[in-house]
Amino acid sequence: MLLHKLKTLLTASALLLAGVASARAPLVLMTDFGLKDGAVSAMRGVAYGVDPQLNVSDLTHEVPEYDIWVGAYRLYQTANYWPQGTVFVSVVDPGVGTERKSVVMKTKDGRYFVNPNNGLLTLIAERDGVAELRQIDEKTNRLSGSGESYTFHGRDVYAYTGARLASGKIRFEEVGPALPLDSVVRISYQKAERSGATLKGMIPVLDVQYGNVWTNIPKAMVEQLGVKQHDKLRIRVFKQGKLVHESTAPYENTFGDVPEGQPLFYINSLLNLSIAINMGNYASTYKLESGPDWSVEISKP
Repeated sequence: MLLHKLKTLLTASALLLAGVASARAPLVLMTDFGLKDGAVSAMRGVAYGVDPQLNVSDLTHEVPEYDIWVGAYRLYQTANYWPQGTVFVSVVDPGVGTERKSVVMKTKDGRYFVNPNNGLLTLIAERDGVAELRQIDEKTNRLSGSGESYTFHGRDVYAYTGARLASGKIRFEEVGPALPLDSVVRISYQKAERSGATLKGMIPVLDVQYGNVWTNIPKAMVEQLGVKQHDKLRIRVFKQGKLVHESTAPYENTFGDVPEGQPLFYINSLLNLSIAINMGNYASTYKLESGPDWSVEISKP
């Protein structure tokens, strides 16, 4: 009888511990801080101070300084490979300490995004949908003793609130008051579209390590033109509407399908059309950059 009670108690304890563990969600950090100083470490320290058992990971801390658009795209590029319930803390915040709102957005597929409402949510909101949006109540969701700091909300507000949410110490409803779903700040950009035999889009980001030029034109739209492997395509690149580059290249599966040093079109890991030089840097060769100012037109020669 005593042994049976002991087994029951141990089983109940194990279930309780499993419930606590399952209440935790991954916490993912992204900033434009770089790793030259202690800013990112301070954010991680705040998160572990909330709950030493949290799983804290880094998306990137190399977003170009103040570049909200690139931050928005890195979230778009990465978020849906993380489990439902994951909490993303994103800090690209040139307006820190001003009237811009601090928010947490819950997407329709159940992920959470903690950040300033300054455009970082543009692409996630568009792709995944906004289930709820709440403004962070800094009276209850701010690191104790940080009230006189106005320039490090990444540590004092976002990491702290994100860790509390990921650890299960607060429910989403306890973040703060609800905001209208359409109050998510969005950056305007050229969306992918077909106009006759021409595809229009933009260069959202560069493959920064290799200089490949990514577009937002999806594979399915390329296939609408009847393009097959080895077919030639023409790209025209515009900066603020002015033509700055034009070239042609074959449409291939991968880099090694053309000789070293030769250009090619290919479908990147997000299933969007891109252009590259095999073992070379297309962007630097032709002095191309990315962002809402950079648009493209794709057609058959």
